[in-house]
Amino acid sequence: MNFFKKIFSSEKKETLNKGLETTKSSFFSKLSKAVAGKSKVDDEVLDDLEEVLVSSDVGVKTTIKIIERIEKRVSKDKYLGTEELNKILREEIAGLLSETNVGEGTDYEIPKSKPYVLMVVGVNGVGKTTTIGKLAYQFKKKGLKVVLGAADTFRAAAIDQLQVWADRVDVPIVKQSMGSDPASVAFDALQSGVNQDADVIIIDTAGRLHNKINLMNELSKVKRVMQKVVGDAPHDVLLVLDGSTGQNAFEQAKQFTATTEVTSLAVTKLDGTAKGGVVIGISDQFQIPVKYIGVGEGIEDLQVFNKYEFVDSFFK
Repeated sequence: MNFFKKIFSSEKKETLNKGLETTKSSFFSKLSKAVAGKSKVDDEVLDDLEEVLVSSDVGVKTTIKIIERIEKRVSKDKYLGTEELNKILREEIAGLLSETNVGEGTDYEIPKSKPYVLMVVGVNGVGKTTTIGKLAYQFKKKGLKVVLGAADTFRAAAIDQLQVWADRVDVPIVKQSMGSDPASVAFDALQSGVNQDADVIIIDTAGRLHNKINLMNELSKVKRVMQKVVGDAPHDVLLVLDGSTGQNAFEQAKQFTATTEVTSLAVTKLDGTAKGGVVIGISDQFQIPVKYIGVGEGIEDLQVFNKYEFVDSFFK
């Protein structure tokens, strides 16, 4: 099967390659040490490979899946040289991601029955506001009318940061003062969006995991109130995770998926970190589409996640 289909433009692929460079060099440095002096893939090499994958933040469960797949190939082919390990590893990771049905490299399709309401969740510091700003830019670039709703009213900084992005991208923002009812802001944002005939409304929400019950109640209320304006809102709940935190990103995904229904993921800050393997584990373990990955500071560096291009860049 041809897993590695050409999807991205050469410029975007170059950005992806560069963004994953630290992860890749760290991974293959560890892999080289694991197979040094070995001529074939045996139990010892597989044990070392398991350690390499876990330490690269692929996650224990996903690592075990990958190792089991390679073990099957070793037992079937009887003899596999260590020089073939990169190729096998690449094929098995691509195969695993193909089975999860995530990361097909498709952007949001905005239906004619607009507005499309996107609710964004995530803890402070993961790049949530930046992701919203970059998404607004991408939508606007396609000729779509976008409205932002600043419903993370717990922190004044969150409202101010979203305002900065609204000014930068030149899109309207609906906001109230710090401490206002988030559901009230969301309601106003949707009403404003409907009145302006907006194509997309992006609602920023708070992410205070230290009190999950309050957060759960708050997000549920935001959804209920939005549905008074747009009956089937939100159309997507996007959870933003900081890829540079590795296993902590796993934990956040676990906590948020237990708190609210999450329908897609964005994994940010993959550039400059050795923890890019977390995307493989999160894709596999949560069975929630990784929609976007952040591979740089630039406004264009939030990319639609494509598993084929990702694996290709990882092993190139």
